[in-house]
Amino acid sequence: MALGVTSLITDISAEMVTAVLPVYLVAGLGISMIQFGFLDGAYSGSTALLRLVGGYLADRFTARKAVAAAGYLASAVTKLGFPLVGASVPGIGAMMAVDRAGKGIRTAPRDALISLSTPPESQGRAFGLHRAMDTVGAFIGPVVAFALMSLLSTDLGTAYDAVFVVSFCVGGVGVAALALFVRDPFVRRRTERSAVSLRSGLRLLAAAPFRRACAGACLLGLATVSDAFVYLCLQQRTDLAVAYFPLLPLGTTGVYLLTAVPLGTLADRAGRFGRWRVFLAGHGCLLAGYLLLGGASNLRGLTLIATVLVLHGLFYAATDGVLMAHAAPLMPEHLRSSGMSVLQTTQTLGRSLSSVVFGAAWMRWGPAGTVHGFTVALVVAVAVCAVVLRPGRTKAAPATTAVTA
Repeated sequence: MALGVTSLITDISAEMVTAVLPVYLVAGLGISMIQFGFLDGAYSGSTALLRLVGGYLADRFTARKAVAAAGYLASAVTKLGFPLVGASVPGIGAMMAVDRAGKGIRTAPRDALISLSTPPESQGRAFGLHRAMDTVGAFIGPVVAFALMSLLSTDLGTAYDAVFVVSFCVGGVGVAALALFVRDPFVRRRTERSAVSLRSGLRLLAAAPFRRACAGACLLGLATVSDAFVYLCLQQRTDLAVAYFPLLPLGTTGVYLLTAVPLGTLADRAGRFGRWRVFLAGHGCLLAGYLLLGGASNLRGLTLIATVLVLHGLFYAATDGVLMAHAAPLMPEHLRSSGMSVLQTTQTLGRSLSSVVFGAAWMRWGPAGTVHGFTVALVVAVAVCAVVLRPGRTKAAPATTAVTA
């Protein structure tokens, strides 16, 4: 629960910036779509290797809380960097990279804390509850950003700066909540500590069930359009006013908030392999959203926006925490942070490359043509994951068995 409160507060801070960043960069600073695709890819990709480092440090020194706190702090501080770098694309890229690096460092230790504090049969529900609380913050953040943008609409430059400064202040409160209220429940024996290394984390890939989960996450990540591009596609297809752009994430987060716990519970009741099926069903919702964005129906205006955002929210509710719940039993406890970081890194690498490709393709074929291409890619990815990479019947990893380098 304490981690949920921390994530709630932190996501208010993060989503304030996420809600305005695409329109700030494209409409406010006038960068091209290919530049935006590169920045968005860097925004995601900068977390990749640092996820491995964060997972290793958390396991090696039994310091999951400390490593997570360092990540939260890094993300909070960078919010002040955006107004300082102005219109410098390299400067903006650096701020985005550091912000996402903070997320990369903290995510695996945080998810390991959730997993280690929860009975195996309730992993899906626990991750669903955490993601639901996280989503409350993601819902509040865009509302605060919209309020600030509306109050200062006569001077958009000042409005953007206000969003960044308030985001920093809220992020600081999130770091304080983590420091004061979160405890690490897991104490490792000395013999297990000696078995932790970067190599031992990577060697978890030697186990076929874990390797299949990582391969599937990476493959589906390659076919996943980033949130920013989904919202930009909606804005362009419906001619939505720029002032209302920060409200688009509310549709996604609202549905996510309402369905994360029920879908997590459903995944638990369906068994460990049922979690993988729920994960793939979530990508089916994303596929339906792609079809609508590509013009496969006669939906227009607010109806199109609402339908796509509902599908987008269901996609996240059925995949984000469910994937972690599916993978948790496949790793020993003393390497839980390392294993989470390996899984998250493979997924992040796929999604970061996806952003770069989407931005470049947008410049060449436009949004509709690019969405059509990603629709085909997602169909292929889901089929491969359902047939080739489906979970086998290998037993879960033992809780205390050391994985040596």
